[in-house]
Amino acid sequence: MTQDSFQADPHPVYAQWRRAEPVRRVTMGNGRDAWLVTRYEDARQALTDPRLSKQPAFGEPRDEVGAALSRHMLAADPPDHTRLRRLVSAAFTARRIELLRPRIEELTDELLDAMSEHDRIDFLDAFAFPLPIQVICELLGVPAEDRDRFREWSTALVSGSIGGMALAEARRAIVEYIRKLIAERRTRPGDDLISGLIAVRDDEDRLSEDELTSMVFLLLIAGHETTVNLLGNGTYLLLSERDRWERLRAGRELLPSAIEEFLRYEGPVETATFRFAAEDLEIGGRQIAAGDPVFVVLLSANRDDHFPYGDELLLDRTPNPHLAFGHGIHYCLGAPLARLEAAIAFDRLLTRFPGLKLDITDEPLEWRPGLLIRGLQKLPVRTV
Repeated sequence: MTQDSFQADPHPVYAQWRRAEPVRRVTMGNGRDAWLVTRYEDARQALTDPRLSKQPAFGEPRDEVGAALSRHMLAADPPDHTRLRRLVSAAFTARRIELLRPRIEELTDELLDAMSEHDRIDFLDAFAFPLPIQVICELLGVPAEDRDRFREWSTALVSGSIGGMALAEARRAIVEYIRKLIAERRTRPGDDLISGLIAVRDDEDRLSEDELTSMVFLLLIAGHETTVNLLGNGTYLLLSERDRWERLRAGRELLPSAIEEFLRYEGPVETATFRFAAEDLEIGGRQIAAGDPVFVVLLSANRDDHFPYGDELLLDRTPNPHLAFGHGIHYCLGAPLARLEAAIAFDRLLTRFPGLKLDITDEPLEWRPGLLIRGLQKLPVRTV
């Protein structure tokens, strides 16, 4: 199987691995060996095992840019993780998210209005990308004119490069921008999340400069990439088999369970961010040596036999204990925001464009490269 064919449909390969070698040793692009965990129960264990650290077992030197992008809670173990999550949660509250509902509805309607002016569009460019980027940028307090730059940086960071922009260049650019934004908010605080992160404290504890930069970086990238591909993948799944689209149009009570099923069946995160064995341990009967990198393949775990008829998309599936947002202490802090955006977006999309359909030829759709994000490069649709 070629890399392109695997990227287009990795599920048969993952199914074979789950049966034959569910914890599999592989050689990565940099020549280093790592372990892939593909079964559901093993994945849940790995995501909660404190012996799997977010920090390399043997310390790696970090440059200034690396330090500014790696001091967030997703890259930390307890007690640092506990401290960072407590501080960030104090600013990223359920109330702050719920207050976004009217604005998300307004942004959704504006984008759908713009879509209605065209018979043929790329759904990702017209809707799935701009909605979550605008939401997270408004939440953080990022100026509207800078949002396209963030999309470029984010894509480069997730896939390695885009449009000639190298990964190192994107990393430097985003650190410089975030630090400038933080400095401005210190002198002119507002009602945005960056101002909230600057102000939050627990007794004498507060976020350091690198921690602030890292957290804004994490919230910005993770805060829209997951939702972009939830919207894109979910729309593709609905339109690729028309009866799904029609069933959801006729039965909106299915929308909450349908969104959870999109997350399970073709989730936006293929592989959880890496972990390292802090000591020798066993996963799924395999011996993992201290220092070995371990990757949990969420996309595979969510199709495991743990889910009855796991290779079928069931809009009314309940319960649905998928791992699309992770599990354990690193469970995605922004999951409620992603679910809120998706619920509003799909509800209004189904109402405004009852005849929406795919606009594809014999050429197969292309999926984004890499093992981190599972999402399409483009999704051509017809609005009428």
